[in-house]
Amino acid sequence: MSPERPSDAPPTLEDVLAAVDTLWPFRLQEDWDASGLVTGRAEQPIRRVHFAVDPVAAVVNEAVSRDADLLLTHHPLLLRGVTSVAAHTFKGRVIHDLIENSCALLCCHTNADSARRGVSDALLAACGVSPDDAAPLVPHDTDPSVGLGRVGTLATPVTLRELADRLAQRIPPTAQGLRVAGDPERPVSTVAVCGGSGDSLFDEVRAHGADVFVTADLRHHPASEAREAALGPGGSGTPALIDAAHSASEALWLPWAAEDLRHELERRGFAVETSVSSLRTDPWDFRIDTPGT
Repeated sequence: MSPERPSDAPPTLEDVLAAVDTLWPFRLQEDWDASGLVTGRAEQPIRRVHFAVDPVAAVVNEAVSRDADLLLTHHPLLLRGVTSVAAHTFKGRVIHDLIENSCALLCCHTNADSARRGVSDALLAACGVSPDDAAPLVPHDTDPSVGLGRVGTLATPVTLRELADRLAQRIPPTAQGLRVAGDPERPVSTVAVCGGSGDSLFDEVRAHGADVFVTADLRHHPASEAREAALGPGGSGTPALIDAAHSASEALWLPWAAEDLRHELERRGFAVETSVSSLRTDPWDFRIDTPGT
């Protein structure tokens, strides 16, 4: 802390960025990602930090209504290039609302996926596996102890149905709910997870001998091929699949993130208030079951 600053002064945005980089290092983000600061001045004081999965208009309004100085989201606002942030566009409106209300925006996407106590660790903990006993599905080049996805073993095996029921009680509700592929009475012990879209990781899931893969956004062809391989000649019947809504699979991390950032800033001599969004930002509003399901 700078000696010129009063001992009870709030952290600046620069201080918060340093703490965030300790918890979820930006060097861990994937090459295609856009994690980092979107709006805000380095010298801006930060007293309240609001956490959410998606930087959508309703979340920005929620953050502003809570007098947040910083909105920290998992998903980037500007993942792909834009040529205008004029207020008549939905992304431009978000940026204008943030700046006009002195609320900075910081995104922690794949860096928070890969880091310890990140998105996949939170999802694995919801399954009943301690993250301390887990390994990354895809170790990071610079630090093999972290990386995308997680795999670990339940202390006590459960049936696939029991694991799905457990997750249904812990994952935020969405119109989709949970989709499950596999024998509901089959025991599962080794659990692989990937918060968000995980159907590019089937090879790694099989290589770790996982009984079940918990993820989101499973497309028809990768999921069908994975199940055909599991049930075909020489197949073991695994992995079974549990598919959640994308944002729901990642929202479990938000309370962890709020707590960890608050503690890291306390360690550095700062106090901030944190809050977690109560909004459901999954884009689907309702579901109609078809007859016979």
